[in-house]
Amino acid sequence: MYSYEERIRAVKLYIKLGKRTGPTIRQLGYPTKNSLKGWYRQYERDRDLQAVYTRSRVKYTAEQIQVAVQHYLDHDRCIASTLRALGYPCRELLTAWIDEFHPEVRRRIVGRAPNVQHPPEIKNAAVVELCTRTTNAQTIARSVGVCRPTLYNWKNQLLGREASASMKRHKDSEAIPKQKDLTELQQHVELLERDIRRLQLEHDLLKKANELLKKGLGVAPQLLSNREKTLLVDALKNTYTLAELLAELKLARSSYFYHCTRLKSPDKYADARVAIADVFQSNHRCYGYRRMHVALGRRRLHISEKVVQRLMKQECLVVAANRKRRYGSYLGEISPAPENLINRDFRADTPNEKWLTDITEFQIPAGKVYLSPMIDCFDGLVVSWTIGTRPDSDLVNTMLDAAIETVARSESRPVIHSDRGAHYRWPGWLSRMRNAKLIRSMSRKGCSPDNAACEGFFGRLKTELFYPRSWQDISIDQFIQVVDSYIRWYNEKCIKISLGSLSPLEYRASLGIAA
Repeated sequence: MYSYEERIRAVKLYIKLGKRTGPTIRQLGYPTKNSLKGWYRQYERDRDLQAVYTRSRVKYTAEQIQVAVQHYLDHDRCIASTLRALGYPCRELLTAWIDEFHPEVRRRIVGRAPNVQHPPEIKNAAVVELCTRTTNAQTIARSVGVCRPTLYNWKNQLLGREASASMKRHKDSEAIPKQKDLTELQQHVELLERDIRRLQLEHDLLKKANELLKKGLGVAPQLLSNREKTLLVDALKNTYTLAELLAELKLARSSYFYHCTRLKSPDKYADARVAIADVFQSNHRCYGYRRMHVALGRRRLHISEKVVQRLMKQECLVVAANRKRRYGSYLGEISPAPENLINRDFRADTPNEKWLTDITEFQIPAGKVYLSPMIDCFDGLVVSWTIGTRPDSDLVNTMLDAAIETVARSESRPVIHSDRGAHYRWPGWLSRMRNAKLIRSMSRKGCSPDNAACEGFFGRLKTELFYPRSWQDISIDQFIQVVDSYIRWYNEKCIKISLGSLSPLEYRASLGIAA
């Protein structure tokens, strides 16, 4: 039985780790998966757990018991029919009631044929006598207490089907074999038994390696690490001797006991596992081991990147992979386009030197949502952004107005680079660009790599936020709030290795640049 403190600790850790039973049980070492889920349901229902952990048992009244037994007697004595009709109790309990009140109903005689297990010594002696017999096989089988086919099955198991010549009795010779021939035959049987045991040991090692270590059935056990070999030895030491297992795995006895001690010692990375899970969940489940290493350093938890990578793999904290992009086509020109001034040079020495913009689409069950951001090439900061349900002129013009306000009081006049979409050729966009004295730049026809930095931001946003989640029950307004929250987190807190493990706003603050 688990105490109240142990159960409440397990439930809180289960909630903190995103209701994942595997990591919770690995960190605590208890309980079972079903027990943990049961505690959580009780905690959600009552907002607390029982002070004493007891298993509830349904009690039935005497009237309910009598009704169930009578229904069984009146309906062809069918237990399944009674359970379906009444809905109670279980099969075992109804059987107990019937045996208690009407024992004569279920009287039965049970019998079975005897299953005699013959020891290996008797089998070996019978096979030796069969091979060196001076009488027929039926007499030998009768003396052992088995039938003639069973005797030949024992012979096939020990010697194989190919050893059949010596089984024949020559009518012209009834000579008794010499003691030397009998000894050689016994030695041959012992050798076969050892070979069978060795082959069985190899089979069990491969099977356990597949079950415990998730290795393929074709793996060579000798190539496993000493820690993995120790796990195999512990799993099979009740079936085989320790010497047999160590010799087959080529594992030194001292190495085995060393790793046994290490496995029993407490996990020194227990705190790191909890911190890694917390950072991973609180940062949109998008941090790989490099950014995770930096985030742990901010928490004054210093471990190497390789250890972080290994712990994330053990805790199944996997970042979502990129999805294959769909095919897209360019529909053609509608007016003359300016030159490609950026020319794929997305580096900027100062803020507000080069800005990139584009529109991306999100398809959720509730409808379509469009995002139009303005990206600064200096550090990837999202200068301004608008989110709406229609990719019209208001979407891009509102975003441009917000971006112009950030440089209205300065002398900076950035180059604004976009693709050749109609949004960036409408009169409203062009008049705003002229009034703010901004410089236009456009990609080449149907060439998305010319705006790769902005496309990269869209890919990162969808890989880290959009693709890993299900938006089945999310409305459009809720989705817009989620995207807006992600962009603010990206500007203020997202760790970027290229910026010295700082977010864009933190990077500007470190340089003394006002955001």
